[in-house]
Amino acid sequence: METRVFRFSCFLCRALFTPWTAVVLLLLCSDVPLCAQDAVTPAAPRVQSFLSIREFLAAGGAIGYVIMFLSFLMVALMADAAMSLRRAVFMPPGLAEEVHRLLAERKPQEARSLCQKYPGFLSQVLSAGLDECVSGTWPPIEKAMEDAAGEQAARVSRRIEYLSVISTLAPMLGLMGTVWGMIVAFMEFELKANPQISELAPGIYKALVTTLQGLGVAIPCIGGLAFFRSRIEDLATESTLLAAHVFADYRRTLQAKRPPVSKDIASTR
Repeated sequence: METRVFRFSCFLCRALFTPWTAVVLLLLCSDVPLCAQDAVTPAAPRVQSFLSIREFLAAGGAIGYVIMFLSFLMVALMADAAMSLRRAVFMPPGLAEEVHRLLAERKPQEARSLCQKYPGFLSQVLSAGLDECVSGTWPPIEKAMEDAAGEQAARVSRRIEYLSVISTLAPMLGLMGTVWGMIVAFMEFELKANPQISELAPGIYKALVTTLQGLGVAIPCIGGLAFFRSRIEDLATESTLLAAHVFADYRRTLQAKRPPVSKDIASTR
């Protein structure tokens, strides 16, 4: 329990202190517009063509700040996935060669201890196979490695599934904010007898801001989720094939020791 709480605390700290957070805070302190402003002429007043960053975030209201918090979590999850979904993490360099050598020397215990020193996808698959070496037959070893590979792939995939949740929640929250803003804007018809279009326009465009914020979070989140899913599949397949290659000589040795089938049994087949 304490380990999970510690990991969750580290995750929140990483989410709150990402470079994305620093950029957003810098933009909040400035009045940089999201779009170029109209030119200022001596005869005409200065007209702003779009909202500044601070006004854009403030127009989203409470729902907009929730969406912004989801964007921090999205960046933290992507940063964590980019660091963990690396070939060196899945397949520690030199581990396959060393385990292959120890198996050739008939030292499965030493090979198992070596895998424990280098935790990763490949080491978990190799450890599962090494645990079944006592059976002296290849099918249990192969089945153990396949099960370990599937379990590890599912465990790694669960870490990025939060991106799927964020990509679904963000546009839904944006739509909810837009609907609420439109309700408030059209309530002007009850408060005023003949409201002008210019009086309704501010409420309408501010209501649409949350939809834009939600889409701004969901679009990169969906792209990142697809990329990381493909990355996990590629690395898991490569690690599984490498583990099978490590046990290739050991498998041939076990198959060579298999007693031949008698002629009587072969004739009955």
